[in-house]
Amino acid sequence: METINQLLNSPSYHDLFAIIKGFRNGAVYGAKIRFPHALVMTLLFRRGKPEEMARIIFKATYAHARNLALFVTIYKTLMVVMRRIKGKENNADAFLAGLVGGYVVFGETVGMAKLAVKRNVIVQPNHTYPVFAAVVWGIALWLFRHDRDTLQPSLQASMHYLYNDSEHFDSIRNLLFENK
Repeated sequence: METINQLLNSPSYHDLFAIIKGFRNGAVYGAKIRFPHALVMTLLFRRGKPEEMARIIFKATYAHARNLALFVTIYKTLMVVMRRIKGKENNADAFLAGLVGGYVVFGETVGMAKLAVKRNVIVQPNHTYPVFAAVVWGIALWLFRHDRDTLQPSLQASMHYLYNDSEHFDSIRNLLFENK
């Protein structure tokens, strides 16, 4: 166990383990946030067999946890790659990493965009929604990195858990099983 802890504390591997912990924090946070919401909404507004309702709850929880884990992983990986290529972090890096993560993970057409197409308000856009999602996430991550106090306090706390807390670990326990 001592050998593993030494490896975890090696600066050579810090970025890799921070990305792994970012994935973990994204999955944990996504599940913690989505499960209670899906549970309450399903119990209040759906009718059906308990097995079907459980399937809906777990499907929503899994999707949110997976998406958040993937987004954090993409963001943190791109931040590391850009920093290593340029030798330092530049002002636009958080925007670019958030932009790519937003496009890849959250770029499917949903919500109001689907409704507008269904009601023939607009034609089916090819890349409008993915570009919108990418820009929104790019801006959100840039603000978190450079102008944090402009974000709503609970969003700041969530993002801190996802992106900053994942930089801190010194044992396998607080890398994979506990946040701190």
